[in-house]
Amino acid sequence: MMWESANYTIEVSQVPSPSSQVVGVELEETVYRKVCRIDHGEPGFCVIHLGSDIESQALRGFQVILKNQLARIHRERVAKDFVCWSAGRFDQQESTKLHRDGGPNESLLVLGYEPSEVRSQLAMADFSKCAVDLGITPAEVLERFNPMFMPGEEKLSPYTTALTSFDPARPQIVVINNSVAALGSGSLQGVLHTATIPSPLPHHRRVINSMMLASVPLGTAPQVSEEALRDFVTTQDVKRRY
Repeated sequence: MMWESANYTIEVSQVPSPSSQVVGVELEETVYRKVCRIDHGEPGFCVIHLGSDIESQALRGFQVILKNQLARIHRERVAKDFVCWSAGRFDQQESTKLHRDGGPNESLLVLGYEPSEVRSQLAMADFSKCAVDLGITPAEVLERFNPMFMPGEEKLSPYTTALTSFDPARPQIVVINNSVAALGSGSLQGVLHTATIPSPLPHHRRVINSMMLASVPLGTAPQVSEEALRDFVTTQDVKRRY
């Protein structure tokens, strides 16, 4: 069940300007196919490598453009929308166990990683596929095999992929299917994620620009206003999670 880096890594040679509002049809279609899966034939996540000279605001602007294009495809394919549920910037230098972020049952994470001297490794676990193999729902997997504890972590080990192409020294975007919906009726099939930071560096930063997108009925209002989203792109503030 482990995925090779070629299955989830996307190289982007040129980042579009914010005024273009388009990331490129091939890119947005590829991200949607790899991440917004309704079965288990795709990873449910991807790593987008960006040029080394991209600055923080351009990175965040790219995330917003990508969000808009994924929402467009979602509306066309399934007559639902992706709206911004949360957006923020934080410095995280604490290792985490396998988990899904809170939020709606069908949701995505669009995480913009800025270059950092803090070493880190990411991994994804396909708990949705594990659920199908066990004949239970993804929610029941989390309840019966809590990955916060060793037995649950071992249960998910055969379904876990280490992101070998993730490079903390370069700017990149990681898009994750954060859903916990059961298989069927076109429901998004999610994965769990984890980050390991072997040696935190108090005098350095590991900045993650985090957006959560919720899959919702058409016409649903976003939790993050357009004004707040613009502030997400331009602000210099970074919350510390240590």
